[in-house]
Amino acid sequence: MKSTFRSILFWMHLVSGLVAGIIIGIMSLTGAALAFAPQLTQWADSDARRVQAPAPDAPRLPIDELVARVRAARPEAQPSGVTVYPDPMSAVQVSTGRDSGVYVNPYTGEVRELGALGLRSFFHVMEEWHRWLGTRDDNRAVGKAITGVCNAAFLFLALSGLYLWWPRKWTRKTLRPVVWFKGGLKGKARDFNWHNVAGFWTMPVLVVLTASGVVMSYKGVSDLIFTLTGNEPPASGGPSAQATVKVPEPPAGATQRSLDALFAEAQKQVPAWESITLRMGGGPRAGGARGPQAGGPGGGPQAGGPGGPGGNEARGGGGRQATNFSVKEQGAWPLFASVQFSLDPFTGQVLRQETFADYNTGRKIRTWLRFLHTGQALGWVGQLVAGVASLAGAFLMWTGFTLSWRRFFRRRSTTGASPEPSTPEPGTTPVQSETSA
Repeated sequence: MKSTFRSILFWMHLVSGLVAGIIIGIMSLTGAALAFAPQLTQWADSDARRVQAPAPDAPRLPIDELVARVRAARPEAQPSGVTVYPDPMSAVQVSTGRDSGVYVNPYTGEVRELGALGLRSFFHVMEEWHRWLGTRDDNRAVGKAITGVCNAAFLFLALSGLYLWWPRKWTRKTLRPVVWFKGGLKGKARDFNWHNVAGFWTMPVLVVLTASGVVMSYKGVSDLIFTLTGNEPPASGGPSAQATVKVPEPPAGATQRSLDALFAEAQKQVPAWESITLRMGGGPRAGGARGPQAGGPGGGPQAGGPGGPGGNEARGGGGRQATNFSVKEQGAWPLFASVQFSLDPFTGQVLRQETFADYNTGRKIRTWLRFLHTGQALGWVGQLVAGVASLAGAFLMWTGFTLSWRRFFRRRSTTGASPEPSTPEPGTTPVQSETSA
């Protein structure tokens, strides 16, 4: 009975790999390419972001003025966020969408294009293929459905592969060929060895990457996390949807405070701030958060996140709306954590403050899964591990295809000799004496 189950599982494993293998290979390669997108973009962007102060004590232009300069220079784009950094030699970043924006010299008001445009374009293409197989507009729903199913198939392949790998007898002789590369092998024996070794060492990471991908692909699975932890699932498919903050009725004739004054209030709340992002309502949206990098390949915190209009958008006569900030704190844990503030635009009073510790259990787990998927939850080490595992995923698809090809298209010698030995059965050691190519 056990042998029959192994055989059934083996064929399910093989067929799943053949059907979904090409798409899994594409997602694996693009995921590896995106592993260090934030760091690479920041590095390539450093020259564009650096400014020179006219004098040691040179005054900075008001942030309202910097936003006005952007509106004048880019009338077709609406600012969706403003990010300020503590380094006096760093420009202010004004986002005009999820993957677009400009830098503004805080001393002169000069509007600069983001740097590394070619690199940004490359990462954008990689993201489109990773999430939607390169489809656009109305076809993205189809692309997302395909990648979601193939990602789930990859999770099945990882778990079933562990079962099939599990040796029937735990001895040095049976373990050695399936946990480490063995020289001198050719043909199916070599492919079998490579396939098992790559799967053995990367399986735990691949399970995390694919399981978190399933959570992000299907709202029902994401909602299940909240339900199982006793929390109400959010209306959106992400970790949560931020509720609207009500602003008290201001005194008659009251005017909204300047953005500089509101930024100063946010700085007071987190003295050891690393960056402060004002979230606004403008800019085109590009379909939610992706995969491998937090905040997109923009170099700073994502300004176009949830939270509703704020800042200058609230000045446009659309009613009293809180001004929303996201503050990245130095040495924060988890590494992806940030402090969210909603301020009264008339008084600067903190109407709501939220940290990662304030999240409910479901939201904490859901957020961890989001950043475990990219590896960013554990910093550059996690990104490296995720990138290597993604490359291994593509390698597993290749060796799986070669094993299947050899299984179904066994070569015969020109003399009509017996066919090439078949692929080793699940749970057995590979043919050590095989010499065919």
